[in-house]
Amino acid sequence: MKGSIRKSNRTDNESAKMATGKGVIQGYTGVVAVDGKHQIIVEAQAHGTGSEQELLVPVVVAMKGIVTENSLITADAGYHSEENLKQLAAMEVEALIADNGMRSRDERFATQERHKAAPDPLYDKSPTGKKATTYQPSDFTYDAEAGTCVCPAGKSLYGHGSNCLTNGYVSIRFQGAQRDCVPCLHRARCLRSPEKTKTRQVAFFQGKAATTPESHTDRMKTRIDSPAGRVLYGRRFATVEPVFGNLRHNKGLDRFTLRGKTKVDAQWKLFCLVHNIEKLAHHRYAQ
Repeated sequence: MKGSIRKSNRTDNESAKMATGKGVIQGYTGVVAVDGKHQIIVEAQAHGTGSEQELLVPVVVAMKGIVTENSLITADAGYHSEENLKQLAAMEVEALIADNGMRSRDERFATQERHKAAPDPLYDKSPTGKKATTYQPSDFTYDAEAGTCVCPAGKSLYGHGSNCLTNGYVSIRFQGAQRDCVPCLHRARCLRSPEKTKTRQVAFFQGKAATTPESHTDRMKTRIDSPAGRVLYGRRFATVEPVFGNLRHNKGLDRFTLRGKTKVDAQWKLFCLVHNIEKLAHHRYAQ
């Protein structure tokens, strides 16, 4: 959220604009921390923000008296950021936080697309994605062994640099010659600003440099991709998602009916309290 402007609402300036599957709405985000054994809600908060990333640490801090050295915090990719992982490491909190690419690295999700329901054309507001308007690196013919690169127009590019570092990643760069690029008929498709840029440059990334320090994200990927990490993280879905289902569908909290963070937070905590009372009753706690 650094440097960005958070728009307010005249009737509730503590709420926030949030993107959903049905478009942008004005509202609050309700988050909970759930005990993995009994599905008891141990912390609940409501915030006027559409970014889950900034809510992870406040919830963990609020559970300071509950989290022990044997506790494990799990959260989905919405809470993942390098800064969050850094803060959890500084707090010495054990956690498994998924990243956006976790499922693409897990062979168990290789066929997940076939199980997705067809989108409802009346309500599906998800972005369709923009097609690239210029040639991408994949449109160039790169020969790693020969160290050559040919553009879509069939012209060879000069090796502009090898083992270049970009944000800790090694890349090999190529650049076109002015005699080829300036009169080329592909300029409009090859350059974003053909009236300003004379030649095209393209880079092919080779992976992280050996000298690049391992980030908290790298360490988390190693942990969550391990057999033990997959088993532990796999329990998250069956632990917390049924709680949201109970609150939303069984208890009827499909929208907050109050305004102002204090009131909305109280309403959220009240419904979570009802959930906990129901859990205790089903386990015959009073008896």
